[in-house]
This record gives sequence, structure tokens and C-alpha cells, in this order.
Amino acid sequence: MAQLPEGDPAPADGSLSPESVAHARERSLSLYVHIPFCAVRCGYCDFNTYTATELGHGASQDTYALAAARELDFSADVLRKADAEPRELSTVFFGGGTPTLLPANDLVMILDRARSLYGLAPDAEVTTEANPDSVTPESLAQLKAGGFTRVSFGMQSAVPHVLATLDRTHSPERVPQAVQWAREAGLDVSVDLIYGTPGESIDDWRTSLDAALAMEPDHISAYSLIVEPGTKLAAQMRRGEVPAVDEDDHAEKYELADAALADAGFSWYEVSNWARSEQHQARHNVAYWRNQDWWGIGPGAHSHIGGIRWWNVKHPAAYQQRIDAGVSPALGREVPSADATHLENIMLSIRLASGLPVSLLSERERGRLPGFVARGLGNIVDASGNTQLEASEDSRFVLTLKGRLLADGLVLELIDS
Repeated sequence: MAQLPEGDPAPADGSLSPESVAHARERSLSLYVHIPFCAVRCGYCDFNTYTATELGHGASQDTYALAAARELDFSADVLRKADAEPRELSTVFFGGGTPTLLPANDLVMILDRARSLYGLAPDAEVTTEANPDSVTPESLAQLKAGGFTRVSFGMQSAVPHVLATLDRTHSPERVPQAVQWAREAGLDVSVDLIYGTPGESIDDWRTSLDAALAMEPDHISAYSLIVEPGTKLAAQMRRGEVPAVDEDDHAEKYELADAALADAGFSWYEVSNWARSEQHQARHNVAYWRNQDWWGIGPGAHSHIGGIRWWNVKHPAAYQQRIDAGVSPALGREVPSADATHLENIMLSIRLASGLPVSLLSERERGRLPGFVARGLGNIVDASGNTQLEASEDSRFVLTLKGRLLADGLVLELIDS
């Protein structure tokens, strides 16, 4: 599993400085709830998740919702003691793991606690991730009745041998069934796809895109497979059992996805995300990309309030122990340096279709933009979307398709070193 970052020790009382909550109403507040349970561990996954056999003593799926609710109580108390201005939650996201391994009434109970402590904005987006084989018509209807507005299904592929390589447990036929149930419950639907799995052909990827579009979801995410160290898939590659990742193959599949999704009426709004309309964008993720405030609940969850970042202990047993003791489950925290914040703001903003605000850049960095335009990597646009030859204070730099393929490397070229 991915390691937690290094940082300073987090205070046991979770206290925040007055500076971190100053002008809080200028930022939105979101909630992330991590549900760290999966039926099986997928071969490519390095998320902080646990199967029943991996949990060990001191942690239980049966009591997890109560622990998460108690951390919610703790979070509200910390903000109250810091004299933070009250804010309703603009978005709530249940991720994992597989949140829908918990009973729907557990998820609704956690949401109810958040609503009672913070309130939900009238147009709040409330999402849960789900595996297609972890929901029923009844559970989805219960989530909708409890205040959920959206479900994001981990489809990944519509091709059996690709799903097998990824260790996914659902069949291709289950996905449209689950999507239909969600629709009948009145939930918006997103589907997640992964491209570049070893052994996946271009025709396989086209089959998955066609299958996803045939379900007429509101939102589609398409992520290139990243093989993380320590995963089963990484070991298989090291032993030569499956072929290594091919960056040219990834690029070809990304271009195919972008064309197919555009033809179907989807617009990209972030490098890996497309929506039918602005109203169907994943507003929770947009809050991350725009560096708003969020509190992360659960083991390994990360939080960000007013420039302070912290992360919880990883194992559910250690998390439960701290919750039972009435102390913060946070393991470490940091206040990123000005240079780190500058880099992060550029890395996040440049991935958005709205573009990188030129006002974030130094004079030297601005001077590099015309060179990127000449290479076909992006365009400089004004507030009305008209292209410009030179960067001005109120203009933005928007990636082209070619630029999206090279986004991370482009950032390293752009920043002052």
C-alpha cells in the first residue's frame, strides 16, 4: 500500500490555528468518508483497503459506521473550538475501498450525522463509490431516500479477460443492470474506466467505451493504469508474467476515448474526466483541484483546512483505538511551503478545462507559455475564451489534446527551478 507522507506530529486534540480558519466562508467545505473494506484486493490497487482476512483484531465492519460518526463529532468540535465560521457541506463523497459493502443504513447514518453537525447546502452533491456487484435495487433506493444524489460505479472494463487481469469480481453484464437500478432510484450515475491493462487491445478498449456510452451515464472517468510498487500486478510484471505498461498504447487509448466521448456529447473538464454538462461534473473532485477545504474521515484519510494538511493513521484497528480514546486519529500534519503550494496549484489548475490562471505564474513562467503554444500544447485565452498571443494577468492557459497527454511533464518544464 502507498505510504503516508512524512510530517510533523499531529496534536492529540486536533486543534487548528485561528489563521487556518480565517476567512473560511471564502472557501467551500467538503467531506470525504473513507470506507476501507473490499471483498477482494484487486491486483493493481494500492489504496488503503482491507479484506476481511486482512483486518485482524481490533477492527470490524460492523462497528465502523459508529467510529466514523464519532470522528465527525470530533471534527465539528475542533472547528467550533477554533471559532471557525459555520459552513454547510457543499459536497460529500464516500470512497474506498467499497463503501457499499456496508449496509445502506450505515452510510445513511453517517450522512445524517454530517447533516446534523454541519448542514448540507441545498444543492449539495452526495456521492458514493460502488462496485456493480455490491448494490441492489433496494440498497440504492435507500441511499437515495437518505440523501445521496450520485453513485460512481467501478466498471473498469467491459471485457472479461481484462476484468480478470484486474481481479475485478463483477461480470460485464452486471454493470448496465446496476446502472439501471441507480437510474430507477433517481441517482445520477458516473462510471469509471481503466485503460492500458496488460493484454488489453485497442478493440477491447473500444468495446469498453461503447458499453459505457450505451448505458448513457451522466459522467465518465477514464484513468490510465498505473502499476504501483508492492501490488500483485507489479510483481507479475517483474516476473514477466504480464507485459509492461506501454506509454504509446496509453496515448492512443486516451485519444480514442476523448474522440468517442466528444462524439457522444461529453465534454472534458479535467484531464481524466468527462461530463454530459457542467451540472454533471464531479463537484467534489473539482473542490480538490481548486484547493478548497475538506475534512477526511476514516483510516488513512487526508484533510485540508486553510492550508493545513493532515492524514489519519492507516490501519482500521489503530483508527478505532484512537477514536475509542477520544483523541485525534491524525498521525501527521504539515503546512506546505510556499514553493510546494505554488507547484501544487499549477499541477491541479493546468489539468482543468477552465485552464491555468496566468496570475498564478511568475514572470519567468509566463514567458514560457508562448513556447508551449508554438508546440501545440495549449492556448492562451482571455476571459471570453478568445486566444491571445501573449499572456496577460487575467488570461488562462488551456491544454490542447496533445498537452493533456503530456500534462505532468509540461508542469515540470513550466515551473521555476
